[in-house]
Amino acid sequence: MNIPASDASIPVLTQVIDAPPPKPQARPSDDVKLGHPAGLAAAASAESASEEWAQIERLLNERVLRQIQGRIDFVLEHRVKDGLAESLQRVSEELTAEIRRGLQTTLADIVARAIAQEIARLQARK
Repeated sequence: MNIPASDASIPVLTQVIDAPPPKPQARPSDDVKLGHPAGLAAAASAESASEEWAQIERLLNERVLRQIQGRIDFVLEHRVKDGLAESLQRVSEELTAEIRRGLQTTLADIVARAIAQEIARLQARK
């Protein structure tokens, strides 16, 4: 990495903090296979830690799912309401238009019959 001359006085993180060397992971190896007590203890402790992590993972999973489920229910309810409102609005508009067309046709027929009857009545008088 090239450090500009003006930044040369600023220490780099690795210069400030000496990181300890990584610890080798305990692995059940030949000691466990041979039945050495130290190897068995290490394997038992690794298994116990693994079980603890698995339990923590299950608990966190359940907690997160409960929190998400509450939010999902809320969002789902609102989306259903919004979807229903839009659908009902569209259906009511279509129904109103259909009823209006039907009324217009019916009124036109009624007026045409009334006029025809009135004309027939007037012609019959003459």
